[in-house]
Order: sequence, then C-alpha cells, then structure tokens
Amino acid sequence: MSINVCLAGVTGWTGAEVARGITESADLKLVGACSRKGAGRDVGNLLGQTPIGLKVVSTVEEALQSEARVDVFIDYTAASSVKRHVLTALEHGVATVVGSSGLSAEDYAEIEKLALEKSVGVIACGNFSITAALAKHFALIAARHLPHWEIIEYAHATKPDVPSGTARELAEELAGVRANKLGRPLAELSGPLEARGAQIGGTPVHSVRLPGYVIAFETIFGLPDERLTIRHDAGASARPYVDGTLLAVRKVQAVKGLVRGLDRLLLD
Repeated sequence: MSINVCLAGVTGWTGAEVARGITESADLKLVGACSRKGAGRDVGNLLGQTPIGLKVVSTVEEALQSEARVDVFIDYTAASSVKRHVLTALEHGVATVVGSSGLSAEDYAEIEKLALEKSVGVIACGNFSITAALAKHFALIAARHLPHWEIIEYAHATKPDVPSGTARELAEELAGVRANKLGRPLAELSGPLEARGAQIGGTPVHSVRLPGYVIAFETIFGLPDERLTIRHDAGASARPYVDGTLLAVRKVQAVKGLVRGLDRLLLD
C-alpha cells in the first residue's frame, strides 16, 4: 500500500525537490498539492516532468479535500502560514510533517495538544538534512560535558524569520540537557543586551543574514584554553532535505503526538 501525501509549498525551493522525491518513490503517491503561485497547473509541468494528472490548488483546505485519502500532510511554506496549515491538517485527522521554520515552543505545545486530541502524529524538524541532524545530535552530547555554549546561525539576506528553525530547535533541546552557564549574567552587562543574541532556553543565539549564505549553523562550546565548534553548512541545492523528509513521511503514521528533530528518527 502506498502512502498518499499532500504537500503545501510544492513550488518552493525545498517543496519542489520534495515533490520530485515523492513522485520518484514507489511507496509514496502525491494526491494533493498546494501553492498560490502554481494554482491551476499540473504538478508534473511545474516540476519539469510529464503531467501526472494532479492540479495544484491555492489553499491547504482544498488540497486536503483530495479525491484520494490523504495519509500524510507536509508543510514547506512560510513562517507566516505554517501554524495555520498544520492545525488545519490536524483538524482533518491527518498525520503531519513540518519542514517550515518560524514556530516557537509555545506553537509546538499547541500543535502537540491538538495532535494528541486527534490521535495523530506530527514530526517537525528545523532541518531535515541528515548531516544537520547529526550536527545537532553531537551538540546535545557535547552539552552533557561542557557547560558553556552559544549558537551562531547564518542564512541568506532575505530570510524573513529569525532565528532559523534549526537554531531554535537546537537551543530549546540544549536547555533540556543542562543549564547553560553564562560568563556574566545579562543583568550585569552594560550596553545593548541584544548584542548578546536572542536568549532561547538560556542559549544566546546570533542570526547572521548576508548574501552568500544559504543555511549554516554552529554550536560553539568553550572551556579555559580550548574551544569546540560543531558546524553544519548547506549547499545551494535543497536535495539534502529530501531523504530526511521522506523518512519522516514513512514514520509519522506510527507516531502519536509530537516528535521534534530528525535525530530522534535516526538515532533513538
């Protein structure tokens, strides 16, 4: 039995690559696709492939009302709309994979509550790259032994949300390992406190937005006379995010509630 998938953001940088991955997979079938930009066109034509008989619609509500049963909903849209889309899918009782960034811990708490009420699963990752998941996992291991750290994340100049979903997810999970020890409490500093970064779960997170970057993040751990940096850099293609996304699609129907982080699927 194939898994029927509905994808929001099918014309986006990552969404288009994920759509290609679905259409090339023997066990997955794309039965719904949403994009305001591509509405009315055949998905195959938008992907540079032969037509597949599936028209793109402009809203998630329409996409979920596919003639075929939707097993899994994937969101690769924008920070301004992802929460609304995810809650809509959960209200329909559809398991959901979240690849979009911009959601806070409070947003995820609301999503988890609804997922549990509907007895469906949500898998959300700030970064579906397998190597990025490993970088996050290694940072969580390092935090067990090293008490001081900060995160710097980098993205292209026009990325609208700060910090990235990857950095936010990592900072929130680091807080669950141990308390970060700042060298000097923020209350004792002089000057703009923003210079110490956004404080997320006790971790200073610094967002760099400049041309020339795609997506990168580094967790820097410091001890007297030594320093450890765990860094991940993404290239210009969205291909690294496809395998992790499709892994989540294949696993999410066995989940009840919320799982955050691809590392949980790879290493637990």
